[in-house]
Amino acid sequence: MSGDIFPLSVPIYIVDAFTDRPFSGNPAAICLVSPGQVLTNEQMQRVGTEMNLPETAFISLDKGDFVTENVFGLRFFTPTVEIDLCGHATLASAAILFKELGNSSNEITFTSRSGPLTVKRFDKTKISLNLPENAPSPVNLADYKDLLKVTVTDECLVQDIQLSKTGLLIVRLKDDVTRETFEELNPQIDRMVEADVTKSLKGLGITLKGLRENGCVDSKGNVYDFVSRYFVPWIGVPEDPVTGSWHTVASPYWAKELNKVNLYAHQCSKRGGDLWLTVERERVILTGDSVINLRGMFSL
Repeated sequence: MSGDIFPLSVPIYIVDAFTDRPFSGNPAAICLVSPGQVLTNEQMQRVGTEMNLPETAFISLDKGDFVTENVFGLRFFTPTVEIDLCGHATLASAAILFKELGNSSNEITFTSRSGPLTVKRFDKTKISLNLPENAPSPVNLADYKDLLKVTVTDECLVQDIQLSKTGLLIVRLKDDVTRETFEELNPQIDRMVEADVTKSLKGLGITLKGLRENGCVDSKGNVYDFVSRYFVPWIGVPEDPVTGSWHTVASPYWAKELNKVNLYAHQCSKRGGDLWLTVERERVILTGDSVINLRGMFSL
């Protein structure tokens, strides 16, 4: 159609983050907003709704170009709302700049609603993302009994429950729970928001200590330090495939529990994804691969 009907077009990509294989990891749509282009909040939300992926990110630039600059604006939209932070979409955005566009910087900073987000080249394929730590604190299990009933069904499976200041609940299962049982858990997604009697949660993660005995190993037989699943019906995402922001909560928890700063983790969604994590100085460094699956233009 003519440019008169669609006066504004932006490049758009789909990237699978935290994986080295297509159709796994967590997909994000990435849009490039060049200097001089202006997208309204409504337009960005409509793109996020149209793409219908867990997140759609918009990389913006006030001046210069995407190849030589090293500071960019970044905003995140789910299909229903704008959110402050999305780890996998940040990594996917960096993948577009580094891998697709050939940005010459070794380090890039994104300005976001949650503050500056720094990403670095880790090696030829992996990218490291530096995020603020969101260490959880113990809470009263009784306050979440209704929610646990619709999430893990049997409260006897639960070993610990904690909450971050950002509203993410971490539910640790007992170590003798197998990976098979863990992956077969079938939360009643449509009842989770209603069952949150605190009315303060933004997400819920279930996590399990990685042991060879419970089957938490990768395809090469390496034992994961922990595995997890993450549910976000509060923002319109039933189960998120692989979640960077969730790991800013789970990583400091497991670093303390295991007394180690370097962790190897897997998110056990149907798509699945691996993360290498470092917890230091109240920061969490997430490292992962990414695959660019789609390239095109979005007309507005």
